[in-house]
Amino acid sequence: MTITVIWYSLVSMLTSLSQGFFSFAMFRFFLGAGESANWPAATKTVSEWFPKKERALATALFDSGSSIGGAIAPFLILPIYFHWGWRPAFMIPGLLGFFWLIGWRWLYQSPEKHSRISEAELQYIVADKSEDHMQGKTESPRWLGLLKFPQTWGIIVSRLFTDPVWFFVTDWFPIYLVAKGIELKNGLIAIWIPFIAADLGNFFGGILSGYLIKRGWSVGAARKALVVFGGIGVTMLIPTIFTNNLYLIAGLFGLASLSYSAFSTMANVLPADVFRGDSVASISGISGSAAGIGTILAFSLVGHLSDARQSMGSHSFDPIIVVAGLVPLAGMLLVLLLVRNTKATDEGFVKRI
Repeated sequence: MTITVIWYSLVSMLTSLSQGFFSFAMFRFFLGAGESANWPAATKTVSEWFPKKERALATALFDSGSSIGGAIAPFLILPIYFHWGWRPAFMIPGLLGFFWLIGWRWLYQSPEKHSRISEAELQYIVADKSEDHMQGKTESPRWLGLLKFPQTWGIIVSRLFTDPVWFFVTDWFPIYLVAKGIELKNGLIAIWIPFIAADLGNFFGGILSGYLIKRGWSVGAARKALVVFGGIGVTMLIPTIFTNNLYLIAGLFGLASLSYSAFSTMANVLPADVFRGDSVASISGISGSAAGIGTILAFSLVGHLSDARQSMGSHSFDPIIVVAGLVPLAGMLLVLLLVRNTKATDEGFVKRI
């Protein structure tokens, strides 16, 4: 965590030294390269500090931070930009990362070494670890070995089939409203709805999943229940092609975003649920890489398809919206099929869910 925060905070500051397109693009590339380790590190941290019945809510907390940050960033960055220009708008956020890092290094230790928790709290935290240790007496596999397990591919699919849809919603929703003939000045408030709904979905998924576990559900059943909810819920994007009503479109996008976030929270917590501690960050990183590649390919296809449809004089987004609504549903089915107890579970390579 320390390395990734230093990396992307420093790169953000150095971006202010850009002299043209290519240097700016280079700095943005390095920013993404450093920032990519943030989610695996956060997932690893959650696996160390939270038992399974609280893990999903903890994941929802850090996952929702990106949406909250994206919502408040314009109110912080734009005044800096208007008063001092674009270079301080990169420099100051980079400095904030180092201030955060001071607090992190001061407060964070593993539960076993932390001086501020009681023995009872420690036993509560490590109870699941003791159980997992008894199940997993074999040596953890390396990266290529992890790819042999269906559970690994199920977790990859959970990100690959959902993240591109979310980035489509965040980046293309305003354009979709314009394509529907809705003026942005009239739909400005509606643009916020997917982001607000996404934050609610994170907490809905985390709280409900933990509640089901406390009620006696297995970890696998509790997580998959939210995966089913999310996969079905994202199909609410599809009815938007039949209406031009701003409020109905915004409501359906909000419901789809809430459903996506519930699914996404499960996708982020599954590495800690399924794999032992020394493999959690690796699995999270692999699935995140797949999601990033999938998003790049999806955006390229969306752009080409939209241009092709416009050149034919037809509505440019209808097929894209239908596909965006169906892809997470296909991901849901694959997660249900792949994330299960197998021979690898009996052999101790993965946890029993």
